[in-house]
Amino acid sequence: MEWMLAASVGVVASCGVYLLLRRRSMSVVFGLALLSYATNLVLFSMGRLTVGAPPILGPEGESAVYADPLPQALVLTAIVIGFAMTAFVVVVALIAHRSLGDDDVDAPVAQEGEP
Repeated sequence: MEWMLAASVGVVASCGVYLLLRRRSMSVVFGLALLSYATNLVLFSMGRLTVGAPPILGPEGESAVYADPLPQALVLTAIVIGFAMTAFVVVVALIAHRSLGDDDVDAPVAQEGEP
């Protein structure tokens, strides 16, 4: 099972890097989103998900198997921050596309006196 999770994280991260290296700004946005999803999967897998285990120990500490709530809280926080940053970058990319007429990041910008 671990190899399947590691392979899926590798595929998502490699697709994110591929999209980051594209020339279009929306591809870069999607690549950053995929890299954040891969990071969230790594953080979530570090918590060793246990099904049916309590998130905290009892008063005597009798439960030897418990779920670690810290990776889950980190992933939830990362999802919220990643969504906010993705929305911000999409708005910036749309404004740049509207003002420049193209979303190519290497396109030359016309000066005020030039046509």
